[in-house]
Order: sequence, then structure tokens, then C-alpha cells
Amino acid sequence: MRQRLLRWSGYLLVAILFAIACAYLSHWQFDRNEQKAAQIALVERNYDATPVLLDEVVDADGELDAEAEWHPVQLHGEYLADQQLYARNRPHGGTSAFEVLVPFRQDDGRVLLVDRGWVPPRENSTPATTPAPPSGEVTVVVRMRPGERLPASGRSAPEGQVPTINLPTIAERVNPDLITGGYGQLVSEDPAPETGLGAFEAPTEDPGPHLSYAIQWILFAVMGFAFIFYAIRTEIVKAKEDAGERVPRPPRRRRDRDADDEDALLDAVGR
Repeated sequence: MRQRLLRWSGYLLVAILFAIACAYLSHWQFDRNEQKAAQIALVERNYDATPVLLDEVVDADGELDAEAEWHPVQLHGEYLADQQLYARNRPHGGTSAFEVLVPFRQDDGRVLLVDRGWVPPRENSTPATTPAPPSGEVTVVVRMRPGERLPASGRSAPEGQVPTINLPTIAERVNPDLITGGYGQLVSEDPAPETGLGAFEAPTEDPGPHLSYAIQWILFAVMGFAFIFYAIRTEIVKAKEDAGERVPRPPRRRRDRDADDEDALLDAVGR
């Protein structure tokens, strides 16, 4: 009996550890769901808002207000076309496209990186022919985005390209005056170029499966305990049977009298 108790204690310990792991994973999925809901609310609030000036969303140190992500901003100035770069391996049009990054200098001298759109790759994995941005004075509307991290893998990119839109790295390469707290995704240009680039799609409003995953992890924890208790009960029943004890079985449900009468009537008709 003592050995069985020790074994059952081990079963319960495993179930408890499994439940703790499930609780951690469930909490993580709940957090992911809340973050996704907050992102969706931010997009709904800012995406189609009235454009504002750059100074209203980017401070003097070049930092983008976190609550201003996706908010449209109107700029007036000129593109620095000779400083153009490509961001590689961007998912557009069902392929690994190139996004076209061009610094834009406002009339007040501030320089913001503008992501003008995307072009598909050639067969040799180089960018397709890219239409030049409008020359001279231009009024553009962009939606503000935070910069990206450098690749964790440390991967690089060929000359004239970058692996991610990491703004400090781009500033070092093309323009030290570049704002490094955020960049803009193009919405419109005035005057508009004769040939435009691939446009950006609106961010998805799908919250993803995080909530259902969180509930599933809770159910897994409950199922773990249920399985352990079932295993223990099975061992107890088997031990009693091996010892020659009679194991009580659940009583059979009695049929009511009306059902018996109906069966008898059907039998009589069948004859």
C-alpha cells in the first residue's frame, strides 16, 4: 500500500507541475490577446484620422509618441532621392518584395524616412525597376510607424539594401540628420508620380487565436488532473479485484412501467 501511495503522490506531483506549466502558457496567451486588442484599437483610432504636422507626433529628440502609431502626418519638402535604400524580404504580393525607403527633408530641415511602397524582385533576387519619387517641392501624407530591430540572426544585406528598417543603422548609412524614432508609410504624394509603387494594405483586425489558446491550456490542466484521478481509481479497482473483494457497480436504471407495457404491446402486435 505504501508503494502505491508513493506512486500516486508522484502522479499528483506530475499533474501539479503540468498544471503550473499550463497556467503559465494560458497567462501568456491572455497577455498576447490583450496586446493584440490594444493594437487593433490603436489602428481603429488613428488609421483614418485627419493628418497632423510632424511636430505633433514626434518630439524634439525625434521620438515617436507610442499613441501616434498609424496616425497620418502631412509633410512638405523634398525627397533626397540619391539616398534611396531598399528593405529586402518584405511580404507583399505573395513574394519577398523590396520596400523603397527614401529620406524626405521638410521645409524646417527635419528629415524623415518615407517608405514609398514596394517593388517585386527580379529572377536574380534584385529589386525590379523603381520609378523615381517626385522631384522638387512635394506634399506627402504618411502614416507613422516605429522603427524595427536589427535581425537577431545577424544577417546583413547587399549594398544599397537593409535587412530591416532599423532607423539608427539607416541614419549612419545615408543621413545623420534622419529622425530615428519613427518613419512614415506613404499614403499620398502631391504632385503624384506617373508610375506608383505597390501600395500598403491596411493592418488586419483579426485578433488571432490567442484567447482560444488560453482557454485550451486551462482545459489541458483540468484534463491532466482528471487523467491522474482516473488512473488512481483504476489501480484501486484492480487491486480490490486481485484481492478477491467485490467491487460495487453502479445500479442499473429501472425502466418505468409504461415502457414495459409499450414493449409488451409491440411484442403482441408482432406475433
